[in-house]
Amino acid sequence: MDLRQIWILYRHEVRSALRERSIVAMSIVVPLIMYPALLWAGFSAMSFVEGQAERLTSRVAISGLPAAHAPLADSLRAHDRISVIEWDGEPEEALRGVALGRLDVFMGFGPPGAGTEGLADNIQVELAYNEASDRSRAARVRVESTMRSYRETWVDEARTDLGIRNPAWADFAFVRDDVATAEEGIRFVLGLLVPFLTLIMVALASYYPAIDATAGERERSTWETLMTVAAPRANVAAAKYLYVATFGAVGGLLNVTALALSLRWILTPTGGAEELATGSIPFGALPVIAMGTMLLGLLVAAGMLVFAVFARNFKEGQSMITPFYLAMIFPAILVQSPDIEFTASLAIVPVVNVALLIREAILGSIPLLPGVVTLVSMTVFVGLAVAFAQWVMRREEVFLGASEGGLGTFLKRRLGVRGREA
Repeated sequence: MDLRQIWILYRHEVRSALRERSIVAMSIVVPLIMYPALLWAGFSAMSFVEGQAERLTSRVAISGLPAAHAPLADSLRAHDRISVIEWDGEPEEALRGVALGRLDVFMGFGPPGAGTEGLADNIQVELAYNEASDRSRAARVRVESTMRSYRETWVDEARTDLGIRNPAWADFAFVRDDVATAEEGIRFVLGLLVPFLTLIMVALASYYPAIDATAGERERSTWETLMTVAAPRANVAAAKYLYVATFGAVGGLLNVTALALSLRWILTPTGGAEELATGSIPFGALPVIAMGTMLLGLLVAAGMLVFAVFARNFKEGQSMITPFYLAMIFPAILVQSPDIEFTASLAIVPVVNVALLIREAILGSIPLLPGVVTLVSMTVFVGLAVAFAQWVMRREEVFLGASEGGLGTFLKRRLGVRGREA
């Protein structure tokens, strides 16, 4: 291969791509703006919905409250976000009101369950609410909090009346201690989010350049002109491959950069933004993320070119490359589960191994063996993918656009010819 020829052809491909608005938008603008903006909009929407539910007054209907527990109704009325309704109708009608959203919570009172009759005036409270409604869920939390305080007061008074000392009553204490810091919490979220977005962005940023470098050139009738240059087909194919791989890797890196720089801005709409925004992508994880993104770009570029080179126009190229595009982003869904461990066996699976490697780098705990296996296996897969792409694109019928059908038809025809020759 002549590196000088490849460099000249590569620069020509990049310059041509930068004149295409669709490529610039999908490979540069979208990674920088779209996903940070979407995340900000998502967090803002969730905060808005939660805030609206918190500001609304909860409509709580009460039926059958014993006179001995009248202070409970007073406690509920004292809450500035609870409106108490004395329900005189049938309980079934109130339950329908909760289901339809006319009421938020219905409280029914009955005798205590078996074995709980030790205290006089003991009762059992049944709460009916609508889990599908944010307002109803917020009302349930308010009612339960008020009832918990009332219950503790009532039980404490009953204990005092029975002459039971507090040490004898409190048999054990339950203390919660969250050992995760705010920084660790946000890194955990980033460990799930960054690999997902990186896989999608590398695939998306490679999508249009791969089609433009093959089917787009044929549709613009510039492919024939390119064939007249004094350069072997292998050099032309290498230049196109490097062009697609560059845009794919750059798209992924731009997306990670935009996320890192806009993290505090994205988290501002959420409560406690100052605490949550203390976490970020660790500086030591950036080289691992960059390396993983470049490996993904090299692998995805080879695969997309192999499919797109058989297309004669842009629309045909989209239909041929879309299955491979979906196959590349499917692992992004699998790595969303934090229960998936980064093992040596998964480190052999391409794409999945890089996503898990990026996740562990952000969490700050890359296991040595899976990390080494990932880098070695991805290097091997990239080499095989590039060799296969070169072999396909150097075939005369493929390079000249004379091959009918897609990659599957081409392979069947080639293997069939080899079989008959044998």
